[in-house]
Amino acid sequence: MNRVELLIPAKNLETGKIAIDHGADALYMGASGFGARQAAGNSIADVEQMVRYAHLYGSKVYVTVNTLLFDDELESVRTLIRQLYEAGVDALIIQDLGILKLDIPPIRLHASTQCHNASWNRVRFMEQLGFKRAVLARELDLETIRNIRSHTQIELEAFVHGALCVSYSGQCYMSQMVTGRSGNRGACAQLCRTRFSLKDKAGHTLLYDKHLLSLHDMNRSDYLKAMLNAGVTSFKVEGRLKDTSYVKNITAFYRQRIDDVLQGRSDYAKMGSGQTRFFFVPDPQKTFNRGFTAYFIEGKREPMASFDTPKAMGEFIGRMRQDVRGCLLYQGTESIAKQDGLCFINAKGELEGFLVNTVDGARIVPNRPVTLSGPVDLYRNVDSTFEKVLAGKTAERKISVDMLLRETDRGFQLYLKDEDGCEATVDMEAEKVLAQKPEMADQQIRTALSKLGNTPFRLRNLVMNATGYFVQSSLMNRFRTEGVEKLIEARLEHFKAVDVERHYVLEDCFEEADYKRNIVNLLHEEVYKDYGATRFEYGLDKTLDFKGKELMVCKYCLRYELGQCLKQHPDNKATWYLQNEQHRFRLEFDCGRCVMKVMAE
Repeated sequence: MNRVELLIPAKNLETGKIAIDHGADALYMGASGFGARQAAGNSIADVEQMVRYAHLYGSKVYVTVNTLLFDDELESVRTLIRQLYEAGVDALIIQDLGILKLDIPPIRLHASTQCHNASWNRVRFMEQLGFKRAVLARELDLETIRNIRSHTQIELEAFVHGALCVSYSGQCYMSQMVTGRSGNRGACAQLCRTRFSLKDKAGHTLLYDKHLLSLHDMNRSDYLKAMLNAGVTSFKVEGRLKDTSYVKNITAFYRQRIDDVLQGRSDYAKMGSGQTRFFFVPDPQKTFNRGFTAYFIEGKREPMASFDTPKAMGEFIGRMRQDVRGCLLYQGTESIAKQDGLCFINAKGELEGFLVNTVDGARIVPNRPVTLSGPVDLYRNVDSTFEKVLAGKTAERKISVDMLLRETDRGFQLYLKDEDGCEATVDMEAEKVLAQKPEMADQQIRTALSKLGNTPFRLRNLVMNATGYFVQSSLMNRFRTEGVEKLIEARLEHFKAVDVERHYVLEDCFEEADYKRNIVNLLHEEVYKDYGATRFEYGLDKTLDFKGKELMVCKYCLRYELGQCLKQHPDNKATWYLQNEQHRFRLEFDCGRCVMKVMAE
């Protein structure tokens, strides 16, 4: 039976627990350092608590140690990995291959998408290095994923939802060059979300002051079955900096979608335990998003940029105009409520928003003065009614358990067995007193044993082979509590992380390792030497030699976005530049590979 995983981001212990409660089969989080989101670090103590909570539900915890590492950091990383192993973490997500040369414990390793896992031979290389899973590049289509699956045995993890980097992950150096903040070191300044003008070689402005590299967010919820059939078994949501509302809504949405895909299939089953009941209807349109794209999954291009704003516009709800008295009038079918956040693109081409003070029929009273130059499309990026629902109890996850009560020579025995086959037995010494009203006494015992409300369990079946006895409810409650505690410990033992052996399969794969291999320490260099490399170029995070280098390699193409694809317009070969107040970047278009490159001048 193949196990299918819904993998959810966790900023901290609180959001991690929420993810598990809402049906996550696994979650990923940062440790105290060396993660690709510096603002999402967690102490070893919190990681250990998270592991215990996740393992209780048969879910897993992966920790990101996915930055590039300089030589003087390697010992600290080795120590951190030892601590994470002792905390019971199920796997590490890493980018720097130098870690493979460290003396680390037998913990599972997953190759981060920062490793540029974009082709079958690259993924096979990760498999030869001993990785158990590869996190695929976001840009891959179904055909490429199937090709990778046919050439490898390694587990395949793929993103299905969340923010998109415009560049292939691990291949973006713009932030490092411009600000000194490296995306490969967890400190990306997100320059792709800032404004640029598009100019030609003569300096003529083709587009002025737009967010030319800012993409919509990914949403592949309609492609889960196709991705599963192509070989993906871990569906990953992006967003380790997202709040609890995002985690609740998006986890619930994908839990339901994946369960629908798995229904009736005998070849796949979800990884985690229990059933999750939801008390709301999830809707990704009501959570932070920049609009959605399936992002090349079908192998074809589509418009995917947000030129006007990199911020969340939310869901389109209708039109808004202003009458001669200055009143804002709404035209649409959605109900607008007090404290909703509404926004529109103003006459300057900028996103402008306000909160709703009151609504009177079609009239909207904003919390500040708003002036319109004409009718505008209206979006809601804060749905106050939905947020109030999310602020309450939104889900409950319970593991099925069967109980058997039987009598012994000295009293009674309670046997518990859960849906995963974990077992616990407790004995209670007690005088067996026949009840004057046997049926009532049996019902009291049954009621006491069934009270599992504050535990992770729900009673599926209770068999009582000991009947007709009077037992005080307080004793039976203590009996049940002790049984539940033993079952919890049995589950934690059953789902604890498993040590793995890493087999390092040597094969001459390389002659040269250029700067795109992101080698910044000697151990990483040794890995490529093991695989035949004789010429080396250190990564830009170490050399800072950006001149003439590819700062970004993008599947997204600005020419296509503007209707100027060179395959359709081969005569329009003018050189284009991205320019802001401080910098100019030349664009190169490799039509053979169908990629756009942002070059350092």
